[in-house]
Amino acid sequence: MTFATHIFRHSKQLRNAPGVIRQDHAILVRWFTNSTRSITNTGDDVSKLRHGENICGCKSCSGSISSTPMFTRSYRVNPTKGQNGLAVGAEGTSVGGMMFSRAISCSDVQVKRSFSSSSGLPPHQEIGMPSLSPTMTEGNIARWLKKEGDQVAPGEVLCEVETDKATVEMECMEEGYLAKIVHGDGAKEIQVGEVIAITVEDKADLDKFKDYKPQASDAAAPEAPPAPTPPKEDVVEKPVSTPEPKAVKPTAASETDRVFASPLARKLAEDNKVNLSSIKGTGPDGSIVKADIEEYLASGKKDVPAAAAPKGDKSTVSAINYTDIPHTQIRKVTASRLLLAKQTIPHYYLTVDTCVDKLTKLRGELNSLQEASGGKKISINDLVIKAAALALRKVPKCNSSWTNDYIRQFHDVHINVAVQTDNGLYVPVIRNADKKGLSTISEDVKTLAQKARENTLKPSDYEGGTFTVSNLGGPFGIKQFCAIINPPQAGILAVGSAERRVVPGSGAAEFKFASYMSVTLSCDHRVIDGAIGAEWLKAFKGYIENPETMLL
Repeated sequence: MTFATHIFRHSKQLRNAPGVIRQDHAILVRWFTNSTRSITNTGDDVSKLRHGENICGCKSCSGSISSTPMFTRSYRVNPTKGQNGLAVGAEGTSVGGMMFSRAISCSDVQVKRSFSSSSGLPPHQEIGMPSLSPTMTEGNIARWLKKEGDQVAPGEVLCEVETDKATVEMECMEEGYLAKIVHGDGAKEIQVGEVIAITVEDKADLDKFKDYKPQASDAAAPEAPPAPTPPKEDVVEKPVSTPEPKAVKPTAASETDRVFASPLARKLAEDNKVNLSSIKGTGPDGSIVKADIEEYLASGKKDVPAAAAPKGDKSTVSAINYTDIPHTQIRKVTASRLLLAKQTIPHYYLTVDTCVDKLTKLRGELNSLQEASGGKKISINDLVIKAAALALRKVPKCNSSWTNDYIRQFHDVHINVAVQTDNGLYVPVIRNADKKGLSTISEDVKTLAQKARENTLKPSDYEGGTFTVSNLGGPFGIKQFCAIINPPQAGILAVGSAERRVVPGSGAAEFKFASYMSVTLSCDHRVIDGAIGAEWLKAFKGYIENPETMLL
């Protein structure tokens, strides 16, 4: 009862929270009394929480352990330690540094409330680096919008966090004062969960955190005992490794003046005027063989130009100027994902030329209607996205992804669109593209592309795509190219530029001009067989060459 009462007296928010009084008070009292069960009972949820497990009580999680960090409110007691290393309370009760955690919701931000009776610090919150995307393991602090000493309220933006996909605003979850910024503007490679800031409830407590440094978590304490064991193993290994140098026999040969070498090696050394005593043999018992002479000659030839270069032409070495550009988070993720795709996905490519004369004519008619109504113009890429979405609905096997146990076929068509920016390559998603009109698709593409250039995309803007379209023809004039599949998707369409061609007419001496656009479909052969990919391209070509069918 002593420590339970101590906790409730420490915080104004605990005293004013009726939900905590009703629910958590009984838990705290039960676990702080002498009649409680042993804390070593690992079957209890509280013991599980102490060992780092997150047990969510919301309906969406169904009690499962969340893969992303949960927003938890924790109440910790740090009593004084006895001689045996266990925490001892005022009445001599062994507490062992218990921590009680109640899941508020499945948010991404990690906040830990600490109460210390031995460190002399007032009640405070440790705000950890949030996990803002499924693939995020570390993040960067772009900038802080609040300064130390500022008052903060729920919903206010604390800082901007650069994730592996975009820059996201991190909001405050509770009111208080920002006492300490642990990682300032531009901090790089901060691990998810690592403390980045401290907040307090009372303004009078700000000065107590000027020299605050985050301490190691309780989980670090058990790591100390295993530390002495590795040195013991190293001591045992050292005597084992010492006999190895004694087994080297070339030293015995060097003690005498005789050099052991094969006849062929001696002749090769004489022809090239090589001193055998300067060569270390790799043959039996350290003898010199032909390969040793050849290796020595090869290394000697390489050394001559290297030594002559600094003497003769120093200007060529100094003329090489370069700049090392640090990797951004988006560049790291792009590199790792594309490398994974090329190494693990069996790509194959299908290319087809499509006539776009009717498509261009329809686009002109639609844009005239858009201008009259004050709408935005429709691009060729918007029509390509619509045609690709309808082809996926017609050939649903291409709207799938590979897993080790099954092929997942998606019922909704979400098209990712590749957008190149100064910060890197982004692929925002157009959701339900098969059900949207061309004007809606055009507006979505322009809005998401602008967000990508401003680096303000949210995870919901680029996650969940089932197929990708990459267009280098319109913006850059690339005739044809092959794109890398965006995992876990099974296909990506590379769109080239349109060009005028001379094609045969109906008669023997008749010719006509037409515009053709080359498109290449990259397929995951584990999911899409060649005939299925060809069937999808046939459907796509039909919609492009007869665009009025997209309006049906």
